[in-house]
Amino acid sequence: MFNRAEARIDLARIAANLKHLKQLSGTPVMAVVKADAYGHGLVPVAKTALEAGASALGVALLEEAITLREAGITAPILAWLVPPGSDFKLAVDNQIELAASSIKALEEIGAVKSEFRPKVHLEVDTGMSRGGFLGEWGKLDAHHVANIDIVGIFSHFARADEPHEAQNDSQRNRFKEMVSTLESFGYTNIVRHLSNSAATLKDENSRFDMVRVGIAMYGLSPDVKSLGDSATLGLKPAMELRAKLHLVKTVPANTPVGYGATAYTTAETKLGVVAMGYADGIPRISQGAGVFVDGKRAPIIGRVSMDQFVVDLGVDSGASTGDWVVVFGDGTTGEYTADDWGAASGTINYEIVTRIGPRVPRIYAPHDK
Repeated sequence: MFNRAEARIDLARIAANLKHLKQLSGTPVMAVVKADAYGHGLVPVAKTALEAGASALGVALLEEAITLREAGITAPILAWLVPPGSDFKLAVDNQIELAASSIKALEEIGAVKSEFRPKVHLEVDTGMSRGGFLGEWGKLDAHHVANIDIVGIFSHFARADEPHEAQNDSQRNRFKEMVSTLESFGYTNIVRHLSNSAATLKDENSRFDMVRVGIAMYGLSPDVKSLGDSATLGLKPAMELRAKLHLVKTVPANTPVGYGATAYTTAETKLGVVAMGYADGIPRISQGAGVFVDGKRAPIIGRVSMDQFVVDLGVDSGASTGDWVVVFGDGTTGEYTADDWGAASGTINYEIVTRIGPRVPRIYAPHDK
């Protein structure tokens, strides 16, 4: 098959990143593989993470967990965005651990008839005001969990990527209080987990019994400005996105480019038409990013289209129609990074990698450097 674009995933880098995070934290690691493993491929990444030492897998959706089971993965899996009305029996029958953040969810999970007892992690709201028990926490009693094994309690930081923010201390303290309440009911053998990637990297007081690592496992910094880039954190980006030059052409100065003629060439130059667009996950809003080809960066010029975008190669470029260009990589040879694309699109590296669509095949191979 001849690809016009591909995301090259280096699984060895994912394994190395996970081992680094596990050693740094000194605790068991839950590898977060939701959203198709942040765009890197759910099943291959999950298997790699487990082989590298992950103790469990974390997903958002029940269907993600079922996909992992169908792939033959038997390790513990936690699914945390499974609302009331979901097929809880399917989850329990497949021994998928569930997060519950409401009494209604607990009641529905407890009503499941299965050969297995449901295993539940209680999600608590410690200050993010998103998921988790808050007002209902004080209403919980024994009958709500009579047919359930409570195996964990967890929450999520809002500002772990800003290590010195007081809200982190507040959330950690609130988490400890809620854990103490649960322990007072006799639940003392439970897994407590609070740390995300940023807290795993920078907050040794929040690691508890397990850490959940997502973006850092893929080699990307949770926040370049406050925590430093991947290299600073000892991480190696695992995705390299590349595409073909569909066409290279020479145009004169003052040539309009793209829909709306929002950009004009300032001098005679060569333009390269890159065979990717917003249907593949390239943000339409992107300005200030581009591709790496012929040993240098070529910035976007004009608007990103559905299936293609145009870059200014420069009049002296040796790039030719059909050449591969690197859209983003680890930056070590001068190419743009997912961080660069995030900054150019008013977003974050998480979104850049997770939005790469299914039209772009994932190729599992080491990055050639």
